Amino acid sequence: MRQVSGRAEGDPVARFRDFIGRRRFPCVGAKSALAKDQMHFFVGRCLTDASDDARLLSAIYRFIAAYRRDRAPFTTFVAIFQLPRDLSEIAFERAMWRRLQALHRLDARRYRWDPRVSPDAGSPQFSFSLMAEACFIVGLHGAASRRARRFAWPTLVLNLHDQFEQLRDDGRFEPLKATIRERDTELDGAPNPMAASHGEVSEARQYSGRQVGSDWRCPFHAEPEETAA
Repeated sequence: MRQVSGRAEGDPVARFRDFIGRRRFPCVGAKSALAKDQMHFFVGRCLTDASDDARLLSAIYRFIAAYRRDRAPFTTFVAIFQLPRDLSEIAFERAMWRRLQALHRLDARRYRWDPRVSPDAGSPQFSFSLMAEACFIVGLHGAASRRARRFAWPTLVLNLHDQFEQLRDDGRFEPLKATIRERDTELDGAPNPMAASHGEVSEARQYSGRQVGSDWRCPFHAEPEETAA
C-alpha cells in the first residue's frame, strides 16, 4: 500500500518525506515511521470536494486492517491533496472537518464508533473513528502558524490511538510526548498553546493546528449509532 515515489520537486510524497526528514522537525514518532518505512501514503485531488472520499476511505481501511495484523508501532497514514494550495488557517480547518464528516458518513454505514472513545466532539474522551478504530488527526497546510504543520500541500495524517496505548504500556509514551513538545517549542520559539493530553480537553481542538479559544465548537457531528451495522 505504500506509494513508491520519485524525488521530483513537484512530487508531494517525496516532498513530505523530505519535510519529515528535516533535522529540526519535532515529531520523532513521524521520523520513526519514516525510517521504518511504515508511512503509508494516499494522494488525492482536492481536499474541498468529495471526489476521492470512497477511494480514500478504502485506502484507510486497508491501512487499519494491515495494522491490526501486526500492530507495529510508529505506523501512520498520510493523505496528501494536490489542491487547493492557498487555504487560510480557517479555510483549511473548515475543509478538513467537511472531509472528516463525509468520511464518517460513509464509514457509519458499516461500522460503529470505537467504544474506547467518545463520538461527542466536545468531550475530553473524543477521538475520531474509522472502521471502529480510534485515530488522532494531524492537519498540515501551507498557511499553518506552527512550523511543524506548515507543508505546501493540504494533508491529513492519521495516527491510531492503539499505538499510543502500546507506548503507554511500554512506558515510552510520556517521554516521547515530552521530547516532541520540547522540540516543537525549540522550532517555534514558544510552546504549542493547543497541546493537550487525551482526557484533558477534546482532542478535536488540535486536529487542524489552528489556535482556537475556549468558545470554539467543533463542527463535526457523529451519525446516530442506529445507522451503523
